Formats: sequence, structure tokens, C-alpha cells
Amino acid sequence: MKIAVLSDTHGLLRPEAAKVISECDAVIHGGDINSQKIIDEMKAAAKEDAPIYIVRGNNDKEWAEHLPHHLEFKTV
Repeated sequence: MKIAVLSDTHGLLRPEAAKVISECDAVIHGGDINSQKIIDEMKAAAKEDAPIYIVRGNNDKEWAEHLPHHLEFKTV
């Protein structure tokens, strides 16, 4: 399994990052996204069945209130 892990995009999803996302089986974004537009761009770049896990960063304000502050992952 290949996982893209990124954070601190601050309103800009670089083409290189979108390419990596498109090649991965899952995506984890560690916060400081700064806009819903970046989430939409990650979803558009990701494989159709790839889950995208996102947490809210300290720079993600009112627009991101629906995002969790943390996530927990367990290996099986």
C-alpha cells in the first residue's frame, strides 16, 4: 500500500503533490489546508476508491469546523 502524507499546504496544492496523490492508495493531510478548494483538489487527484483522511490545523478557521482535530489509526 502506498500512502501520501502531507500537511501545511496553506491554500496551494502543488502539481507535484497532486501527482503523488494520484499514485497512492490513501491520503493523509495533517492540517493547515486553508480552504475547501484544496480538499476538492485532493479528491479530484486521488484514485476513485482511495480514502482521504484530513485533520484541522491551527490555521484552519471557521470553514474547517467540521474537520476533526485528530485521528487515530490502528494497524491490523
